[in-house]
Amino acid sequence: MKYLEEIESEKYISVETYKKNGDSVRTPVWFTIKDNQIFVVTRDQTGKVKRLKNNTQVKIATCAIKGTIKGKWNSGVAEILDEEKTKDAVKRRDKKYGFFSKMARFLTKNKGELLAFSIKIK
Repeated sequence: MKYLEEIESEKYISVETYKKNGDSVRTPVWFTIKDNQIFVVTRDQTGKVKRLKNNTQVKIATCAIKGTIKGKWNSGVAEILDEEKTKDAVKRRDKKYGFFSKMARFLTKNKGELLAFSIKIK
């Protein structure tokens, strides 16, 4: 998919998820790409995971570290992954982001267990 090739070298994407009342929340995240899907590693107690459990529709765009949008928005569908697929996503994130990924893992451990979700662009 051409779009995924274009964004693969980027460091951050903004993932827009939706509250039960329909309000959107944008979160800048690290990501990896495999098999025409985007993978995001997070923690199971974060707001974005809670929102994804209620609504799997998302939008993504490339962004800067603080969330300033750099690219165009694309719609997608998220899927929370099982433990095995999460481990694979964590390995790919560690490879892409190196030391910073390990620091993030340490600094976010109070937010629950590691969890990953995939995004398929529509």
